[in-house]
Amino acid sequence: MVANIMKFKVNPLALASGLAAIVAATVTFGVPAVKSQNTATVKIDGSSTVFPISEAVAEDFQNANRNVNVTVGVSGTGGGIKKFCAGEIDIANASRPIKAEEMEVCKKAGIQFIELPIAYDALTVVVNSQNPISKLTFAELKKMWEKDAQGKIKNWNQVNPSWPNAPLNLYGPGADSGTFDYFTEVINGKAKESRGDYTASEDDNVLVQGISRDRNSLGYFGYAYYEANQKRLKAVPIAKKDGDTPVMPSVETVKNNSYPLSRPLLIYVSAKAADRPEIKQFIQFYLSQAPRLVTEVQYIPLPDQAYQLAGQHFNNKKLGSVFVGRSTVGISIEELLRLETTL
Repeated sequence: MVANIMKFKVNPLALASGLAAIVAATVTFGVPAVKSQNTATVKIDGSSTVFPISEAVAEDFQNANRNVNVTVGVSGTGGGIKKFCAGEIDIANASRPIKAEEMEVCKKAGIQFIELPIAYDALTVVVNSQNPISKLTFAELKKMWEKDAQGKIKNWNQVNPSWPNAPLNLYGPGADSGTFDYFTEVINGKAKESRGDYTASEDDNVLVQGISRDRNSLGYFGYAYYEANQKRLKAVPIAKKDGDTPVMPSVETVKNNSYPLSRPLLIYVSAKAADRPEIKQFIQFYLSQAPRLVTEVQYIPLPDQAYQLAGQHFNNKKLGSVFVGRSTVGISIEELLRLETTL
């Protein structure tokens, strides 16, 4: 069913209710009716945020390389990395860097990897288009989403007395999502520390549908899902603290580092898989086409030099992560790519 939907290029973010079952599902591009014995396969899984980028790359690559099947699954960043460390897939899509404990799982399983940033994202906080809220601070978001808020913070005016006396209905990614990890770490101070009484889904399209139908709702997900649905949703400007100027998510505010919830998106490539001709060809295609396709699916491309450095990392098989074990706040992606990796 899904393969037929994805057979031609559409905006993948507009596929809403029909993709509710996409979690743990796989989209296959260009599978011939009868497989040739020479057909190779590239297996990708992971983040729903990164999915639109890898989906677009996979489709264009498949159109030019009919002897290679590319499958793209969506099981969340955490779910994709689990499959990756188990040797089940070649490439993991990730909306956050790999964690030290995940690296250890991969290491014990003999899985080495190459870390490649492929785009920027502005994690976007959205409300229903009829919601009167016009700005939010980190402190207000924490008051909504922290673990202690569960069962207690139920109305908007409990967060800010000037807000409506109306139910606060929250929507967000599930616990396997890298977006969930990133948001909870930045806002609540620790990854995965969050109230649990909210509508959760690994499929961002489900969140879009819920928020668009609920006047009292608030949620968060990748920028591209907002861009594709901005007629139905309202993005909220974010300030780190009281007194700061709230900033809207946009291409410009991500590039100038003024939006406080911007982050890199990544793929992790199995070092063993990288020796296969179809994986080499696919990654070279991915990095060369990323600036165009990232823009096409409404994310923010990296600087050209970052893609060049990522290509060098892949060609030289630079193993490990530049993110694990260090603070990356205020460091440009080009500077990060020049750092030594943690293995």
